[in-house]
Amino acid sequence: MGTNCSGLRHGVALGALILAVTPALAQQQRTPAPTVATDQVQLDQITVQGERQAAPLLQGPTTTTTTRAELDREQVQNLTDLSNRVEAGITFNRQNGSLNIRGLDGARVLTTVDGIRQPFIIDTRIGRAGTTAFDFDSLSSLDLLRGGSGGATLGGGALGGALAVRTLDPEDLIRNGRSYGALAKTGYDSTDQAWFGSAAAAARMGGTSVLLQGSFRNGNEIDNRGSLKSIGATRTAPNPADFNQYSFLGKVYQQVGEAHRFGITGEFFKRADRIQTRTSTVSLTGNFRPGSYEQGEDVERNRVSLTYDYKQPGGFLDEAHANLYWQRLKRNDLVNAWRYTSIVGPYTRDNESEENAYGFNAYGVKNFQTGLASHRLTFGTELRMSTLKQYSAGVDNCPPRPASGRFTGAFATCNNLFTNQADQPKVDGRLVGLYVQDEIGLLDNRLRVTPGVRFDWYEEKPQPTLAYSLGGSRPVGLPPSSSESGWSPRIRLEYDILKNAPVVKDVTVFAQWAKSFRAPTADELYGRFGGPSTYLRTGNPLLRPEEGNGIDVGFRFGDKQFGGSVTYFYTKYRDFIEQLQVQAPGVGGLYPQGGITSYRNIPRAEISGVEANMQYAFAPNWLVRGSFAYTRGKNTSDHVYLNSIPPMQGIVAIAYGTDVWGAEVSTKLAGRRDNVGVTPAGVATGFKAPGYAIFNATAWWRPLPQVADLELQIGLYNIFDRKYFDAANVPTGVLAQARDYYSEPGRTVKATLKYQF
Repeated sequence: MGTNCSGLRHGVALGALILAVTPALAQQQRTPAPTVATDQVQLDQITVQGERQAAPLLQGPTTTTTTRAELDREQVQNLTDLSNRVEAGITFNRQNGSLNIRGLDGARVLTTVDGIRQPFIIDTRIGRAGTTAFDFDSLSSLDLLRGGSGGATLGGGALGGALAVRTLDPEDLIRNGRSYGALAKTGYDSTDQAWFGSAAAAARMGGTSVLLQGSFRNGNEIDNRGSLKSIGATRTAPNPADFNQYSFLGKVYQQVGEAHRFGITGEFFKRADRIQTRTSTVSLTGNFRPGSYEQGEDVERNRVSLTYDYKQPGGFLDEAHANLYWQRLKRNDLVNAWRYTSIVGPYTRDNESEENAYGFNAYGVKNFQTGLASHRLTFGTELRMSTLKQYSAGVDNCPPRPASGRFTGAFATCNNLFTNQADQPKVDGRLVGLYVQDEIGLLDNRLRVTPGVRFDWYEEKPQPTLAYSLGGSRPVGLPPSSSESGWSPRIRLEYDILKNAPVVKDVTVFAQWAKSFRAPTADELYGRFGGPSTYLRTGNPLLRPEEGNGIDVGFRFGDKQFGGSVTYFYTKYRDFIEQLQVQAPGVGGLYPQGGITSYRNIPRAEISGVEANMQYAFAPNWLVRGSFAYTRGKNTSDHVYLNSIPPMQGIVAIAYGTDVWGAEVSTKLAGRRDNVGVTPAGVATGFKAPGYAIFNATAWWRPLPQVADLELQIGLYNIFDRKYFDAANVPTGVLAQARDYYSEPGRTVKATLKYQF
């Protein structure tokens, strides 16, 4: 089977390559060569913080935007690439499947796709989730908001920040006044031995425009610097794995007159991972053995949305946008194994969580004047209804559970086997959000004051199901509903000290204050897994939402030729949610094996830091850029450091480019992380990571710039094969494996071939 899959991957990659090259050769035969430009070439650049290119609801001094061209130039195909090459201070945490911004991750960072919020669904049994159920090759741009100021427009979940991605539109492919356009790309990445490819085509016929896009990525385990391929806890090499990922995107727009556009979008994403476990779960003579324990993870997202866009400056509204959608996210965590000693025979698990959501997002913009003040009024709403279902199916050789609920004798192991049940009730969710903000311009718009506020009401309501009520944890009735409402105010001040000045052009100082919140997840509220004589992991339906109260102060200057920004931030948090051991293991009671774990609200926490970036096109065809972030965070109630805080980081790059070729050399720097959480006994609970510096180099070549946009790009990453650790990507607590198992990839190579016409 592996040989067939490998052949399929190579065949699809070759097909994408032929698709890329053939139109280029055909175009060479029929299109006269344009004049070659001889003046300065504008290098692809990362948008400077504060420039107004982000989506309207995310615009602000702490938002950065990365375009499709910039993603391609830096060979960014996942959030780890983004953090290593573009945005210092962010991390993709593979342990919980989430993005870390300003030291916060998980459900504290909101992810949206075309304005539609993505749920953070946690599997109670293994504590994993994921919000990146989209393919980077389907994106038009990516907005990264740092801090909680997005709560005033985006609502709950943007406690640490927000990742807002926008998918391709026909206009992204249709260029140079044509009525059609296409894009094809293929390549190989040694980080996970992956072949990948994508293709997109768009056409415009009168007032109708259409886009179709599809992509695939097939590969194996992510590399690391561990070399010991032993069995069990001493292993440092990664577990053997393979994955298949593919996605499809389709859009149809109809323009009606000059002001109205109606659209429909369909999107499908699926990824399937299979892991052959060789780590501490298995042993050569134990119950589970190498080759007979396979783990898996399937993630699937489906979306259909109807959109309406209106734009008519000077009308009753200058612009308006609406999105009516259905979205389903399904997650399956799998085990396929065989037991050799305790209860001999097959052991399979399929823990499925599925959320179906219906929603409506809309906002409008109106520009007007009152006396000497200009106004840009933005107002909108978010309405959402969802249903979350969970069920664990499985097969094993345990007999039916006795009336006492406890197995004894030879079947005592079966007390730990809870399956064919629901680990939480079905949960119906509702969300209502209303917001308004007004950017007020004074002194010929050199001074801008932007007050804004959002009101949110949400409810998570458990529903009875037989699969939950008969679960091994023996729930008694249904837990209560969780419902809260709150306000997320914000005010921002911006003042242009200089306008159109030499060298630095514009200089703007800014300050903003914002409040934000994050509602508990369904797992934190209602998850319930375990049973008598073993252990219990239980949610806490009385949890309060987390709240943030923070400021950002800084300045930005210049433009894409020479510009940058510096920001200082400080945020206090209330009711921080954390997991704790309610009852210790081994003390008797109903759960002597592992005790009871649950959740609580920490009264106080705080996070502060500094962020900066700059870029300078210091000579024709040359560009230097840099990004820096320092973050510090503490649980001020217990006076311990937060383990999610990354170390000080920086990215520096220098690039050169012409019409035909270009190259970039960059380095990612990180300091030591010694400030981690500790237990009351003084034992560290976080990973103390050494500092590191890794170096990267990329080069690109356009062999026929006069004829076609055909480009070959090769990147060499971690050139010196440095062993390093991403501190925020290492589990907390006692490590199950030897230290090097958690190291990041060594020297890797990525090659891509792209053609667009």
